[in-house]
Parts: sequence; structure tokens; C-alpha cells
Amino acid sequence: MAAYNKFNSFVLDLATKVHNLNSDTLKILLTDVAPVASNTVKANLAEIAAGNGYAAGGAVAAFVSGADPAGTYKLILSPVVFTASGGSIAQFRYAVLYNSTAASGNLVAWWDYGAEVNLTNGNSFTVSLDQTNGVFTLA
Repeated sequence: MAAYNKFNSFVLDLATKVHNLNSDTLKILLTDVAPVASNTVKANLAEIAAGNGYAAGGAVAAFVSGADPAGTYKLILSPVVFTASGGSIAQFRYAVLYNSTAASGNLVAWWDYGAEVNLTNGNSFTVSLDQTNGVFTLA
């Protein structure tokens, strides 16, 4: 499983009410250019081209729960599945979680899959967001 990497600006964005993780629309976009921790908004990234089953802006990572048991918030989002249809989806290596409700598309985190993924017609790729431990926890 790919490791979670936090964008540095995410912490400030939480403190200044940019994100409402329980109600904002969070999305996963795909890129083949390595994100860096200092990126702040979607425009800082080079998203793959839309087409063949990949929509510009990526796909919604649906909110499942934002539990706060004993003072620890755990964000749980549904896994996101991309399916190539009518041809291949552009090559990618990174999946990026961002807030599409925020006007600038403020960034949350990314995962590096370690090598380019080539998704050919009829095949699917799942960004497996941890349903037990959550995408992340805040304590």
C-alpha cells in the first residue's frame, strides 16, 4: 500500500477554517508529476489529461465518517475507483486528495505508488483509503 504524505499547508488550512472535513467535497486526482510537501492548491499540480474514464478534477472520495473517539478525529473516506473505458487512462504515479469545495482546491495529502501505473481499456485502479484506521487521524 502506498504511504500517506501530508501537504504542509493542510495544517494551517485546518486552523483557518478552509476545510470542513465532514461536509466539504474531497476528491482524488491523478498526476504523473511528483507532488511536494510545499504545494498548497490544485493549480500547483500537473493533473493527467481527462478522457477514457478519467474526468478532469478526479473523482469524489465520499465521506463515510469523521469519528472523534476519546479526543482523536479519524477521517474515513470511501475508496475511489478509476476504470479505463474507450481507451487507456493517461499514465500516472500519484493520487492526490484535495478539497474541491474550497475555491482554490486546497490540498490535503498524496500517495506515491512507486512506479507509473498504466491503466488500459476495461481495467480498474482503486485508491484504497483505509477503512479501519482512516485516511489520517488528528489527536
